[in-house]
Amino acid sequence: MVQYKSAHLDASFAALSDATRRGVLQQLGRADASITDLAGKFCMTLTGMKKHVGVLEQAGLVTTEKVGRVRTCRLGLRRLEEEAKWIESYRQLWEARFDELDKVVEELKRKERVSGRRK
Repeated sequence: MVQYKSAHLDASFAALSDATRRGVLQQLGRADASITDLAGKFCMTLTGMKKHVGVLEQAGLVTTEKVGRVRTCRLGLRRLEEEAKWIESYRQLWEARFDELDKVVEELKRKERVSGRRK
């Protein structure tokens, strides 16, 4: 199995584990937004949204820029390639296991048909 920087993956998956943070990423995929705008869209306090944005920023998924009193958020430069590779390795593992299970089921069905003909 390929080894990845676990701290990096941990930060990414922790950031993505929350529905609000995934929603923020979707929103920022459409257009940059201020923390105030994001807080309004998600019906939460500015403090709560700042914490969510901070988690996304630590994971490198979001960048912020403060101009005057407004902090604008945009998608970060990270493309989640390492995370996709990690997920893909497990997808392949499970796919192989299910393929083997399919073979066992087919063999059992074949044996059942053969034994049913003998009766």
